[in-house]
Amino acid sequence: MSKIVIVYHSGYGHTRKIAEAVAEGSGGTLLAIDAEGSIPEAGWEQLAAARTIVFGSPTYMGSVSWQFKKLADASSKPWFTQQWKDKLAAGFTNSATMNGDKLSTLHYLFTLSQQHSMLWVGTGMMPSNAKESTRNDLNFVGSSSGLMTTTPSNASADEVVPGDIATAKAFGQRVAAATAKFA
Repeated sequence: MSKIVIVYHSGYGHTRKIAEAVAEGSGGTLLAIDAEGSIPEAGWEQLAAARTIVFGSPTYMGSVSWQFKKLADASSKPWFTQQWKDKLAAGFTNSATMNGDKLSTLHYLFTLSQQHSMLWVGTGMMPSNAKESTRNDLNFVGSSSGLMTTTPSNASADEVVPGDIATAKAFGQRVAAATAKFA
């Protein structure tokens, strides 16, 4: 089993593209939450065996999707036995606007990790915030606490901003390095 599992929900495919880039950068395994908010029974075994769990959800109305929330609520079983204690955790989100209250979603993911007694990994990236910065620079959205990406509401999943894909891969590499060092 993979040391790193990326468990995510994607409503329209944009968050899936980000999850795939995180997986590519980290060498991790994807575990999709379906439209009903469920994962395969073997998915719980994957999460139990992982050293690092990366949580991903689109930001809908300032928080995670209800499908992700269903998984989080179901994680009370591993919480009760502290099954994820001292695993590394990280998180990412995507929404249509540059802000979109994405930080609320990352705080939700962080809080979930802390309830499970996990250790959080941030992006470890400086923001691209100089006037010559462009939308395709690494960490243009400028998040430190977790990965934030932005896809216009009328863009297809194949039109995710290349800079966000590159940032997601770099975030995955950061997660992989932390896993190698601490997990």
